[in-house]
Amino acid sequence: MDKILEGLVSSSHPLPLKRVIVKKVVESAEHWLDEAQCEAMFDLTTRLILEGQDPFQRQVGHQVLEAYARYHRPEFESFFNKTFVLGLLQQGYHSLDRKDVAILDYIHNGLKLIISCPSVLDLFSLLQVEVLRMVCERPEPQLCARLSDLLTDFVQCIPKGKLSITFCQQLVRTIGHFQCVSTQEKELREYVSQVTKVSNLLQNIWKAEPSTLLPSLQEVFASISSTDASFEPSVTLASLVQHIPLQMITVLIRSLTTDPNVKDASMTQALCRMIDWLSWPLAQHVDTWVIALLKGLAAVQKFTILIDVTLLKIELVFNRLWFPLVRPGALAVLSHMLLSFQHSPEAFHLIVPHVVNLVHSFKSDGLPSSTAFLVQLTELIHCMMYHYSGFPDLYEPILEAIKDFPKPSEEKIKLILSQSAWTSQSNSLASCLSRLSGKSETGKTGLINLGNTCYMNSVIQALFMATDFRRQVLSLNLNGCNSLMKKLQHLFAFLAHTQREAYAPRIFFEASRPPWFTPRSQQDCSEYLRFLLDRLHEEEKILKVQCSHKPSENLGCGETSLQEVASKAALLTDTPYASDSEKTLIEKMFGGKLQTHICCLNCRSTSQKVEAFTDLSLAFCPSSSMENLSFQDPVSSSNAQDGGVMQASVSGPLEEPVVNNPVTIVCDSVVNERTIGSLPDELRCTENISVPNESNKGLTNTDVSQKPGSESTPSVTDLLNYFLAPEILTDDNQYYCENCASLQNAEKTMQITEEPEYLILTLLRFSYDQKYHVRRKILDNVSLPLILELPVKRTTSLSSLSESWSIDIDFTDISENLAKKLKPSGTEEACCPKFVPYLLNSVVVHSGISSESGHYYSYARNITGTESSYQMCHHQSETLALPSSQSHFLGKDSPAAVIEQDLENKEISKWFLFNDSRVTFTSFQSVQKITSRFPKDTAYVLLYKKQNSTNSLSGNTASGLWVNGDPPLQKELMDAITKDNKLYLQEQELNARARALQAASASCSFRPNGFDDNDPPGSCGPTGGGGGGGFNTIGRLVF
Repeated sequence: MDKILEGLVSSSHPLPLKRVIVKKVVESAEHWLDEAQCEAMFDLTTRLILEGQDPFQRQVGHQVLEAYARYHRPEFESFFNKTFVLGLLQQGYHSLDRKDVAILDYIHNGLKLIISCPSVLDLFSLLQVEVLRMVCERPEPQLCARLSDLLTDFVQCIPKGKLSITFCQQLVRTIGHFQCVSTQEKELREYVSQVTKVSNLLQNIWKAEPSTLLPSLQEVFASISSTDASFEPSVTLASLVQHIPLQMITVLIRSLTTDPNVKDASMTQALCRMIDWLSWPLAQHVDTWVIALLKGLAAVQKFTILIDVTLLKIELVFNRLWFPLVRPGALAVLSHMLLSFQHSPEAFHLIVPHVVNLVHSFKSDGLPSSTAFLVQLTELIHCMMYHYSGFPDLYEPILEAIKDFPKPSEEKIKLILSQSAWTSQSNSLASCLSRLSGKSETGKTGLINLGNTCYMNSVIQALFMATDFRRQVLSLNLNGCNSLMKKLQHLFAFLAHTQREAYAPRIFFEASRPPWFTPRSQQDCSEYLRFLLDRLHEEEKILKVQCSHKPSENLGCGETSLQEVASKAALLTDTPYASDSEKTLIEKMFGGKLQTHICCLNCRSTSQKVEAFTDLSLAFCPSSSMENLSFQDPVSSSNAQDGGVMQASVSGPLEEPVVNNPVTIVCDSVVNERTIGSLPDELRCTENISVPNESNKGLTNTDVSQKPGSESTPSVTDLLNYFLAPEILTDDNQYYCENCASLQNAEKTMQITEEPEYLILTLLRFSYDQKYHVRRKILDNVSLPLILELPVKRTTSLSSLSESWSIDIDFTDISENLAKKLKPSGTEEACCPKFVPYLLNSVVVHSGISSESGHYYSYARNITGTESSYQMCHHQSETLALPSSQSHFLGKDSPAAVIEQDLENKEISKWFLFNDSRVTFTSFQSVQKITSRFPKDTAYVLLYKKQNSTNSLSGNTASGLWVNGDPPLQKELMDAITKDNKLYLQEQELNARARALQAASASCSFRPNGFDDNDPPGSCGPTGGGGGGGFNTIGRLVF
């Protein structure tokens, strides 16, 4: 029969005839044959299967072999034995190589035919050894796929025990050697199918024997982390990722990133190759593992690897967005890489040139999936342009391309950025070893205490949180300058963009410290604030004069000493009233006007003068329950607040002393001789202290009893009303009337005629105790209204008045306001003042009982003039109508109290507590309750923001020049920040490595971030009150 079949298949008969005869041969398999005939038939059919010249011959071989093996099983079992199979696997078949897939297919079919025979067990044992040998020889994808088919059908052939681990490891290596040289779609699809079969085999083995999984993954990492230039592992390893249980991510990544045996070069190679896996079309969860590894490296602060890999692979990841199969994973990885790379715009700018083409392409195809993808992409792009504003030439084409897609809110952008940074807690693995010393969850940067510099830190943070002022400072073009404003701009830029948890403002401190401030000793924050604002104002004023006199010369903007500022500012004291365009930045932001009006009660002649101010110093209202207030001395208070510095002289034809008490004469005589710029020590009025007489004290106590709200906690509104109340100058406080040429009783009133953009209020908390001759702090609690309505009575004669910059309203006479009389003024104008609404922006708190000791910290929030709740506040404020004769003062029960309560709830999440290096979330309730909870902690300096004001800078956002709320930084600043951010990441990485080497003895303690309601501020100093620098330098390592 074998001869007949052999002659038939090689004959030239028609194919249909051949098929009929073959059918007869198959049917004859039922008849008895002797062993020799069966063996001859098995030998022939094996030869047809393995060496058949055409598909027909191979098909005939399969059909006949299957039929005869079924009916003659013992004979086939004897033929298909271990020796025969081993010969096929090791030597091949005649001319057929042993690695030919046909041999493996033949063995696969043979096993199916004798599966019920006892001898199959011997074959299984043989194949367990042979398949391990085969994978060690790195078979091609096709052969490996056929082997996977065999082992999937016959799991008994898979090596057992320790050999199973070896087999899996070798199979991983084999996959790592797969390559596909074809670019044809058919061949590529076949290649992907072959790889999928092999990866599925590994998955089945991992499930059956879990002990093989971890060694297999170690082998995967060994392959992709290899630095051997002669070997590049195949991207097909990506096919294994989808089979790794996601529950193992945390454990595996932590083990991997903390393994001291893994070198940086190997980790970099591994991460790069994992990112390359995004190209594999059918791989699932590759993006999840890539992002997990990126987070794991950030958690152990290996920033060098992250930087190198991001810059190397960001363009490749972006290019993968063009391919639909891998687009979702590529977008996830791209988003994480860009959003976490926050120390420099370098990575983002690598993909910027490619964005427009991608957007236009996907917009044109009109597919729903493309539109959904573009919405996600544009959100990412907006976040990056917000974070790295200042490149209009790069961003304007992108803005035009994505203008039709929704733009995320600023709050959402900030949240995304804060959660994505390498130094963000939310960006680290849940079980990472230690918390990073990066920015807190607030996204704000602290200021390192340089040694009792909390007075500066608290003021700087309050100014930084004054949004409009910050934006104006950052928008200034100060390249080449070395002025104090340039240093402030530098400091603001770092607070906004540094990756550090806290920044050390050493340069700014040295430049802005008043000369009489002793280094490393506690100072008064109010005094520092006034000096700082005046210095900034004087510098800008001098530069304007220089520019007007030397328009064609390069001013150089060199550093100006305090004495130079003073001498040049003296030239400007007699200048006429400045227009808005001529005002300095400090005048625009903090400058207001106060008109003092004195009427002689004898002849009814009047005098008045208008003075500029940057802050109002509010004395406490006297009451019978506060006897120590009778010793409140304005000059000593001034000394406690600002060292007795009067901020300017008052010039002009209408100038005259406001009152004639001895203290005023001493101070005003000095002030009239000098301008703020000189600020000599002799200006300090500490020794010129006068105590009011008992008659005044009695009048005050009697009068104050009539004041509303005196029986409860006073509010800032009460203190402001008291400040603006009419005062009767009598007895020793009489006014010298030039018309009468004698001392006369007089009435003095003060009115605010021009309100500032930011209203600074200083509470005079330091009084002079005559009995013990010391300054004492008034610890009384003061209620802080969220909304303050400032009565402003504008006049028409301001333009005709001359004035000089900025006298502090800490007048000696108003500190003698113990003698004020709340009586109607006969000279009061009939018109009512306009109420200008202000919202509380920041509060500087002093903790302690003396101005020379204690600690400062500040509460603050971002406020602009455009938020809806503030508009409501303004609308409500205009409806107030107080019927009493004192209608220009605010009562505590005004309708604003209702609005205040409403805003308190709306704005609760926007407050921050700045305590040197430490920045935490807090609430307005905490601000209100600070003194009741910590009696030594009292509000000292308040910053209120005027509402419904027009922000002159806001127009830039529409043009695309400002992508976020803050203006773009100058290149010089951006480069400095980028350089420092990279340095910081390197410091963190070195610190992490040092801690890893000293893990047994390392001890790093972190206070938890969060609400700070239960913690008193602590002491002030290099480490007290949150002033420690943390692990920002190598020298600060703690072991």
